[in-house]
Amino acid sequence: MGNAFAWMAWTTPVAIFFVSVGLMLAGMTIWELKSPTIERKGFIPMITTRGDRLFIGLLSAAYINLGWTALTTGAQWPGTVLSFIVLLIVMRWG
Repeated sequence: MGNAFAWMAWTTPVAIFFVSVGLMLAGMTIWELKSPTIERKGFIPMITTRGDRLFIGLLSAAYINLGWTALTTGAQWPGTVLSFIVLLIVMRWG
């Protein structure tokens, strides 16, 4: 079978990122099974579910991190903290 993931640069931060996304998806699945979502409208200009807000928040976080990487030469952790805060805001009030 070989190593199907040999093409990926599996550094510790990359592994932490993918494990975190997997845990978020698993947690959201369990949360949905225990308490089905209610669609609502927050500051995002459409009716969304928790899953929609997670997806929008993850996309926002990715763009923030890409922008941080492209526009600064400093450490990546401030961009990561900012993207996590944006994700929390989108999940809570989006």
